[in-house]
Amino acid sequence: MNDLAGRTFLVTGANSGIGRVTARTLAGRGARVLAGCRTEEIAAATATAIGRELAALPGATAAGVVEPLALDLADLASVRAAAGRLLTRGLPLHALVNNAGVAGVHAVTHDGFELTFGVNHLGHFLLTRLLEPALRAGAPARVVNVASQAHQRVTGIDFGTLRAPARSRTGFPEYAVSKLCNVLFTRELARRWADRGVTAYALHPGVVATRIWRQVPQPLRWLGLKLMISSEDGAKTTLYCATAPELAAASGRYYMRAREAAPSALAQDDALALRLWEESEAATAAGQ
Repeated sequence: MNDLAGRTFLVTGANSGIGRVTARTLAGRGARVLAGCRTEEIAAATATAIGRELAALPGATAAGVVEPLALDLADLASVRAAAGRLLTRGLPLHALVNNAGVAGVHAVTHDGFELTFGVNHLGHFLLTRLLEPALRAGAPARVVNVASQAHQRVTGIDFGTLRAPARSRTGFPEYAVSKLCNVLFTRELARRWADRGVTAYALHPGVVATRIWRQVPQPLRWLGLKLMISSEDGAKTTLYCATAPELAAASGRYYMRAREAAPSALAQDDALALRLWEESEAATAAGQ
């Protein structure tokens, strides 16, 4: 879908990596893009920088716009405030790209949840739930959750550990759990919103050299980055899930390299997907 004029997208983590490429590409195709970033300063700088990049391209007059949206996924009050500002504008939302993420961290969110789980899943869960009116107004609309093949390594979710810093030395087991949550959330969201004009997709972008790995200790970070793909390559599957016309009727599925792929058996566990939804709803009080 090359002509996105008149369509609105929200991309979280738009200031760097896959998110920045996604935001820039969508705007370059004519869309209005809301650049969700942790602070107003980062969001404003991101919107300005992408705008300048687009203005320098041939055919720039056909480009869309990038607007800043302060959104700290590690603070549920910030998520509620950002969603409230967007809803107040009355804009229909045609796609929400839940892209932002962290890895290799040992901390908790503002609300006391393990930071990787809190940012990669819980903040996005709440944001998606709150933006349902805007997504339904933009129907047919899409929710795109950037997950990871790392979810294949998980054997279960210990819900009792999600209110404490990561216990592992590397933080990667916690990252893998958060990515499993992304796939399970997509599955349950597709089931619950099947009649609301909103489809949902999860994807593995590839192992991408982005700032998500900035907390990983050296020399592991340096060695890992050498083997990773670029953000431009990593954004291809995100863009495919967000815009490809042939996916309009496909919901709740998982993609790699712009093709449908099979997630882990655990990621297809409907009972676990339901429990994750209920635990997340209670944690965010989104249903109250």
